[in-house]
Amino acid sequence: MVPSLKRIDGRLVNILDQGTGPAILFVHGFPLDHSMWKHQIEALSDQFRVIAPDLRGFGTSESDDDQTTMRQFADDLAAIIRATDGVSKVTLCGLSMGGYIAWEFLQNHPELIERLVLCDTKAAADSAEARQTRFENADRVLNEGPAFLAEGMMEKLFSKSSLSNKSGIVEETKQVILNSSPQAIAAALRGMAQRSDMTSTLAGIELPTLIIVGEEDSITTKDEMETISQSIPNAAFCAVPDAGHMAPLEQPETVTNAIREFLKTNPTS
Repeated sequence: MVPSLKRIDGRLVNILDQGTGPAILFVHGFPLDHSMWKHQIEALSDQFRVIAPDLRGFGTSESDDDQTTMRQFADDLAAIIRATDGVSKVTLCGLSMGGYIAWEFLQNHPELIERLVLCDTKAAADSAEARQTRFENADRVLNEGPAFLAEGMMEKLFSKSSLSNKSGIVEETKQVILNSSPQAIAAALRGMAQRSDMTSTLAGIELPTLIIVGEEDSITTKDEMETISQSIPNAAFCAVPDAGHMAPLEQPETVTNAIREFLKTNPTS
């Protein structure tokens, strides 16, 4: 099934909605689109209803924001769920910025979520230095376009083995970034820079939770993700060999199998 544009709260949003069964909402990372979940979408839609939107401003979703906060992204997702017939709750699966959005979703729309999957993300806020870098990159992308980000991010997003042996997914990801709106990239950078520190909320998460991380992730390290897992009561942890920050693309079978096994858990447990 191909994605389609739907008007949600007055804004055109590109949404893939495929399969039947319990709903999974996939939230992409920065500065990408829903296609980063293509392997999970294809594999899991045999048993589940898979919903994968392009976040506002990314892919073909509309936006004219100067800054988009993680709360705004989370509110957008809640509006999508409420506008989707036959869906009242979802398993929310977010990677990187998608994880930042998941924290806000959990705080502000808990009635819409029954399980949580967090891939290669952080609970802590940016350091002052990282925050300043985001603001500088926001200004730069508006002036120069996204090419510098596309070039600079590949070694951070992918493991060494993926960079050497999986040039197809690396090039596809680079093209997604190159095709992204500079304004949307800048707006998201400013929003990420100002996100809240969520580490103090982890102990209160009662939902079934799965933490996934690429063992070679240099952005959100295995140790950092394992600490998040240990802070959430009864969270499951999956470290993915030969993968960096883009584990769902680099090792799709391992990630998909981990999610499928996790989805067998009782959401009320």
